[in-house]
Amino acid sequence: MFGLPRPSGKAFAYGVQSLIDAFHRAGQGHVFAFLDRLDAAERSRLFAEAAEVDLAELDRLKRTLLGTAAAVEVGDLAPAPYVPLPDNGGDSLKWIQARAAGEEALRAGRVAVFTVAGGQGTRLGFDGPKGTYPVTPVRRRPLFAVFADKLRAAERRYGRRIPWFILTSHQNHDATEAFFAQHRWFGLQPEQVLCLRQGRMPAVDSSGRILLETPGSLALSPDGHGGSLRALERAGAFDRMQAAGADIISYFQVDNPLVRAIDPAFIGWHLLTGSEMSSKMVPKAHPEEKVGMFCRRHGRTCVIEYSDLPLERQREVDPATGKLRFLAGSIAIHLFSRDFARRVARGEDGMALPFHRAEKKIPTIDADGRSIQPARPNGIKFELFVFDALPFAAHPLVLETDRAGDFAPVKNAEGADSPATCRDAQLRLFASWLRACGAELPVDANGQPPFPIEVSPLFGDDLAAFAESWRRLEPKPSPVPAGLCLGADA
Repeated sequence: MFGLPRPSGKAFAYGVQSLIDAFHRAGQGHVFAFLDRLDAAERSRLFAEAAEVDLAELDRLKRTLLGTAAAVEVGDLAPAPYVPLPDNGGDSLKWIQARAAGEEALRAGRVAVFTVAGGQGTRLGFDGPKGTYPVTPVRRRPLFAVFADKLRAAERRYGRRIPWFILTSHQNHDATEAFFAQHRWFGLQPEQVLCLRQGRMPAVDSSGRILLETPGSLALSPDGHGGSLRALERAGAFDRMQAAGADIISYFQVDNPLVRAIDPAFIGWHLLTGSEMSSKMVPKAHPEEKVGMFCRRHGRTCVIEYSDLPLERQREVDPATGKLRFLAGSIAIHLFSRDFARRVARGEDGMALPFHRAEKKIPTIDADGRSIQPARPNGIKFELFVFDALPFAAHPLVLETDRAGDFAPVKNAEGADSPATCRDAQLRLFASWLRACGAELPVDANGQPPFPIEVSPLFGDDLAAFAESWRRLEPKPSPVPAGLCLGADA
């Protein structure tokens, strides 16, 4: 497994004094105010963190994003068009053609996978990278193992190795690499699993002065999921993809074990429509569901966050269909054409992603270096959002997917999007496959079986693949027993 080196010699490449002078010229010299208190290791860390800061970029953000926050334009918004599933009125023949085109691309080795996995499991009460969280109903396989099995299943089916890029953070990079090594990369080849660290941005106060977390460290935070594209560029990942012949990037976040990491129909639609960026949508479950919405603004496709669209607009109903007008919910599953993603990462042709500001409670220090734990927001963080690439893309595509088979994130310890709801979604999906193949398995009114069962992606990662494996299975369990595990590694 290959990872990026830690932020290192940049500070020393042109001299510590030059770095200090640059910060003073930018009006940020206060970050070195406690230098005489620090030991050698603390000084080295401070200089390395300071070297991560793009002072010119920060100055631009101070001028454009501080002061009164700009309101998001919503007056001329319209719902974005999307391609519906066949069951919801889509053209079945075109879906068949798309799947065939996607499978051809997979057999040609044109697809790479990119998982955004920089978060910790803190909100789940779990100590470790979120990708190491045990999520499956019976065997308690971690999220990373589920995705690895999906890649292995696709590699068996299409006969090509699939590169996997994993975005980590400074907080969890080493632990993520160690986890993969400990588990022998879950059956993948070590050289195909490539970890790269997400970039960081300094938090600032209302006047734009960088906040210090301690006398010897800046208040740095990840630069948002949009920073993932810049991370690919810094890591040389686009060049790796090009060398491997991969020109399509399958992007998803680490918290969704149901994601169709390798979806031939999605890939086919992306190719057949000439799209540079394609996105999956699910119909919103209710107006207040906390997902972004695919919209059209100034003639371009975009995503508007739920917090930016007034509730009365979210509740609007299309009189012709009786459905929500702003129905298409974003679930953070995208395809990028490699060259388009590279241009966005480099900011070519005016395609740099815009930063967003967020007021946060940021632990910092006072003028004497004493720790402060603020009770209310005291600073501003800057983040990039990956969906902001959509307005730049040629022929952007929004494609409907089945929520039950593609989206069950685990974000919160309890309530919505929790381990309990994710487990139930997996059980309903596995039960539906078994029953579709004629297995004797009782379910309740919601399709939930009375006991846990589990299907490895290596046995079946969709209904068609499951049905083929089930057809070959002998003897077939009848009735289905509690705790059934189906899969090569079960």
